[in-house]
Amino acid sequence: MEKKDRVNVLLVDDQPAKLLSYEVVLRDLDENLIKAASATEALDILLKNEIAVILVDVCMPDLDGFELAAMIRNHPRFQRTAIIFISAVLLADADYLRGYEMGAVDYVPVPVVPELLRAKVRVFAELYRKTRDLEILNRELERRVAERTAELQSAAEKLLESERTRSIALAAGQMGSWDWDILSGECIWDDGQHRIFGVDPGEKRTFQDVRKLIHKDDLARFEARVAAHNGIRTFQEEIRVTRANGEQRWCICTAALTFDDGGNVSRASLVTVDITERKLAEERQLLLAREVDHRARNALAVVQAIVRLTREPSQRSYVQAVEGRIHALAKAHTLLSETRWHGADVVDLVAEELAPYRTADNRRVKIEGPSIILPPEKAQNLALALHELATNSVKYGSLSVATGQLMLVWESKDGVLTLCWQETGGPPVNQPAKQGFGTKIMNASINHQIGDNVSFEWIPSGLRCRMQLSISHRDPVSRAQRNDENVVRLSSIVKRRVLLVEDEVLVGMMMRDILEENGLSVVGPCVSVADAVTALGSGDLSCAILDLNLGGQATYEIARSLVDRGVPYAFVTGYGRESIDAVYRDAPILQKPVVREELIAFLRNALGSVATAAAVDISIQSHADV
Repeated sequence: MEKKDRVNVLLVDDQPAKLLSYEVVLRDLDENLIKAASATEALDILLKNEIAVILVDVCMPDLDGFELAAMIRNHPRFQRTAIIFISAVLLADADYLRGYEMGAVDYVPVPVVPELLRAKVRVFAELYRKTRDLEILNRELERRVAERTAELQSAAEKLLESERTRSIALAAGQMGSWDWDILSGECIWDDGQHRIFGVDPGEKRTFQDVRKLIHKDDLARFEARVAAHNGIRTFQEEIRVTRANGEQRWCICTAALTFDDGGNVSRASLVTVDITERKLAEERQLLLAREVDHRARNALAVVQAIVRLTREPSQRSYVQAVEGRIHALAKAHTLLSETRWHGADVVDLVAEELAPYRTADNRRVKIEGPSIILPPEKAQNLALALHELATNSVKYGSLSVATGQLMLVWESKDGVLTLCWQETGGPPVNQPAKQGFGTKIMNASINHQIGDNVSFEWIPSGLRCRMQLSISHRDPVSRAQRNDENVVRLSSIVKRRVLLVEDEVLVGMMMRDILEENGLSVVGPCVSVADAVTALGSGDLSCAILDLNLGGQATYEIARSLVDRGVPYAFVTGYGRESIDAVYRDAPILQKPVVREELIAFLRNALGSVATAAAVDISIQSHADV
């Protein structure tokens, strides 16, 4: 291409790196690329040069892309200049409509696909070049042969119409394009359109055939846009296409309308873009965001429970205990986040927790065991258990003296992880008269929450602890099935009985304390749906508090049973209301971390008034009372 045939392409962006990237992408087009770092600079260049295509960023600090487009369109010289917006943010339909009203001919999302950007700029540059050449030819012909003016104008209009249709199809690249004669109903498709709609090419099609493939709700909206065009020549609509095999595809349909002399739409030229993969990615991203929010709220609920349940004789020891437990959970969360919550390695959990007590020669603390991946809920509980054991050892056991030693070994056999904690060389050990909070946490989190086993041997030479955790998949089993002694036993004279379903043991312990402080008899905490079903059959209930998700299993079955019995209930969850099944979405929701006042308010509404401890005869023995 000779230099005199090149056209000017103006690149507008306030970020030099992006301008450079556009220049690299468009260099192969062999056009004159002019860069502007601001809207003001772009206007100055436009006043001094003829520009064929303007590539402009939507978001700029002085004037945004929409404002710049409006100023350009208000100038007589630039009313037909092709403007392509580049946007790094997800635009709503209103933003697209605003852009087209401002004179945009197309949008390019970020990250930019080089081939697509080159195709779009190439088409509009070629259209500008041909239009310019055509105008020159028309002026020359008008000057030479005045009597042929009408014929040449008709040919020019046909050429422009053909060029416009071709440019839309080329700009779409791998997209589908089609032409719809509204008066006759005839539709002309290209290969891409047949591929998107999943039909064989070669058949003559009418709009009645197209209607059968578009979702009825989307079809009604699409036809309404064509009928009520209000003089707008272009628009976009999202439509769902159902192929012959039943597969549904999401598409964006861009339409350019042609009007007859009476102002009625006579033809529509359309481009269809398959955005199914993008839609699926958006759904996955939304699901991930909800899951992150859920995990964050659950973590805060556990921290809240630790703060509320920890008992220490002084403020200093209280702060140390709380910080230590939260730090142990934080270490586990860090390991889990590195694997995107698929699990954590026992080796890493042990190394993180015992790192402060290990020496370079490993003589004081010895650890031995294979690499084993634990699921998230077991990893968190093991981390907390190791922290409690280490803290106890530093205070009273082998790690409290320089001569003490600790050995931690583990192995996996038949789907069961067995860890043995053995202390030696420390002060003489006696079994404590009552369980400390750390022991309660270990018993509750390992024996009850995840259905595994922990045992203690208080021998004079040092504490020996044995933990067994199932690491193979199994169906949820109620604690009543695991151990008959763990079945909830309720006195027949209990009055205001509240069913508590919560699989996070610390949160359950905290909520049970709040309920009992207000004179209520607590059934639970139940940590599985099977446990809750068993508890439902143990007697009358006044109300219920249900964790929405128990180890991946929703508690809708329990909620349905409560509704049938006329028992009021509330969901406790880290998810938002939009994540709850529509059938149960109107139920009261207590967001984690639970606010005590909100819990009491629910009880007041559910029970009529909150009972006091003196007003109710409580007799409860629960498997969660560790």
